[in-house]
Amino acid sequence: MGHGEAGTRTTYLAAPAHPLYPGATTTKMFLYKLKNGAVPGEPVKKDENSRRGNWGNQIEFVLTSVGYAVGLGNVWRFPYLCYRNGGGAFMLPYFIMLVFCGIPLFFLELSFGQFASLGCLGVWKISPMFKGVGYGMMVVSTYIGIYYNVVICIAFYYFFMSMTNVLPWTYCNNPWNTPDCSGVLGGGSNRFNVSLANTTTSLVAGVSEVVNRTKRTSPSEEYWKHYVLNISDDIGNFGEVRLPILGCLAVSWFVVFLCLIRGVKSSGKVVYFTATFPYVVLTILFIRGITLEGAVNGIKYYLTPQWHKVLDAKVWGDAASQIFYSLGCAWGGLITMASYNKFHNNCFRDSIIISITNCATSVYAGFVIFSILGFMAHNLNVPVSEVADHGPGLAFVAYPEALTLLPISPLWSLLFFFMLILLGLGTQFCLLETLVTAVVDEIGTDWIIRNKTVVTLSVAIIGFLLGVPLTTRAGIYWLLLMDNYAASFSLVVISCIMCICVMYVYGHKKYFKDVEMMLGFPPPLFFKVCWRFISPVIISFILIFTVIQYKPITYNNYVYPGWSLAIGFCMAMSSVICIPVYALYKISRSPGATFRERLKFACQPHPSWGPALQEHRIGRYASLASEDTVESRPLREKQELKEEQKGELKEEPKEEEEEEDKERRDEISLTIQGSNGSTNTKKTPIPGEWGAK
Repeated sequence: MGHGEAGTRTTYLAAPAHPLYPGATTTKMFLYKLKNGAVPGEPVKKDENSRRGNWGNQIEFVLTSVGYAVGLGNVWRFPYLCYRNGGGAFMLPYFIMLVFCGIPLFFLELSFGQFASLGCLGVWKISPMFKGVGYGMMVVSTYIGIYYNVVICIAFYYFFMSMTNVLPWTYCNNPWNTPDCSGVLGGGSNRFNVSLANTTTSLVAGVSEVVNRTKRTSPSEEYWKHYVLNISDDIGNFGEVRLPILGCLAVSWFVVFLCLIRGVKSSGKVVYFTATFPYVVLTILFIRGITLEGAVNGIKYYLTPQWHKVLDAKVWGDAASQIFYSLGCAWGGLITMASYNKFHNNCFRDSIIISITNCATSVYAGFVIFSILGFMAHNLNVPVSEVADHGPGLAFVAYPEALTLLPISPLWSLLFFFMLILLGLGTQFCLLETLVTAVVDEIGTDWIIRNKTVVTLSVAIIGFLLGVPLTTRAGIYWLLLMDNYAASFSLVVISCIMCICVMYVYGHKKYFKDVEMMLGFPPPLFFKVCWRFISPVIISFILIFTVIQYKPITYNNYVYPGWSLAIGFCMAMSSVICIPVYALYKISRSPGATFRERLKFACQPHPSWGPALQEHRIGRYASLASEDTVESRPLREKQELKEEQKGELKEEPKEEEEEEDKERRDEISLTIQGSNGSTNTKKTPIPGEWGAK
């Protein structure tokens, strides 16, 4: 039995007494279990924490975390960073940053959430003054959740548009095309009716046309800009809402809501598909890609090491930033997902598995992307660097155009965009669950726990409405603005303060003991050193690097106006400002005659900080345990037992009155016996008794 199974209770209906509910009779527990669908004589498994719920098993948690960490960035950002920063040489700083920053921070957040069994707000009972960090995480997750689902909805749109014989971005003879359009396959729409010779001729003609033009505009780029987005000329010129994109956004949010309708119980089942099938698609595309002519050149371009770039600080900065953002640190999602683990689950093992899987996926995706791009560059007779791109440009322009060169191109397009949808949904599940869990844990009433689905629906509706402006003609400008500012340096600040709070304010020795109490073994020495010294230094380096390398955002040739950049900085600061604002509020409300006394009180752990379940509150937490700390009983069971207790309380006074009357009658009937060997009974005299004497 592993750590993940520790603490699991199996209750048999035939048991003569219930160990958890001594006040409940066997018959009542039998009827209760029958009412809840149990089969007489069969074991009934319950969640360790039945008030909040747990993952069905540990595989669900690992798959959900893999789906959360492995997202669109693994496909459309890492391969681009790799070839831009020295190819194979980039792997060296990338894996060094993974070992010294990525895995330690991942383990810290998982252990933090699992120990307290609370979301990104509740865990700050560890030091209430720092609860603003939790609010900052919520703000970041809100921003990301809004624009991330818009990207997913565009992938949905491309997926639906791929259900055709000829992909609509194959040729230049469409109403939205401009005279500058130059298709790789010429201008005919009867691609499937021409002979192989004609196809070769059109390819040569297309390549010649590309070479002769000073600037080539591909049909996929024009389809993206002029048809899908119908992009406006300025970020302030919203124009009309793109109804097809709006419809896909509604579909995307509806799918996310359905998968989270029962919280981790439903999403834990969905991830068996959403977290694994992208690897099937990646493998199919990889096998198809490496068999294409020119694929080797693309892969060489991706992996050929340029060792002189290792000495460039920018390469190390990009490696650290990619590791940090790719793993999803400081979003609040890791803390939230881990909070549904059983207390003794081995999250140390999980953190290593998930982190390595995430990075291996990024490297694997690079082969898939560059094998196809190498094939495209070979056909166009241009260097790979001219067709390589990142972000939306890769996902919705470069790669879709490369797919048009393949036989049965709609099939490959369907697979590619289905993979993007699943990668996006895996991350979106955790973003939404982070917000819902934070709200439910913070309010904490029985009603809100029973009606968690209502909270999920409300958050989904609000997210959909806030995403509507991103479906307008200026939507892509706002999407990129949020992507560049809402979740950039603010995440670095949040993560750094979290390390400082746990290691230095709460105390590293206490936290190491907490982890040992939870896992059964202390954190390895390497992780202790990383948490206290190395990781905070690397995080600080990322922050400094981000500030030094800052450049105003642009989109193609469009330069963002100053007022839009000001909005971007406000979005970035809105999550960070939560930290000092809440700290000042907490200090002002804390008892104490001086500022120092109030500060000390605000930094002390809340009395209820510690393991959520009473049975796990041992050692120094045993003295702090109280009946109100945790509710480990199911809600319906708790209500039934409360009703029983109320009934018993009502019956007790009646029984006491009957006993008192009986005692009085017995005393009245007694007579004072003499010295015949009996014991004299002293009693309260009744009227007339002394007179009778």
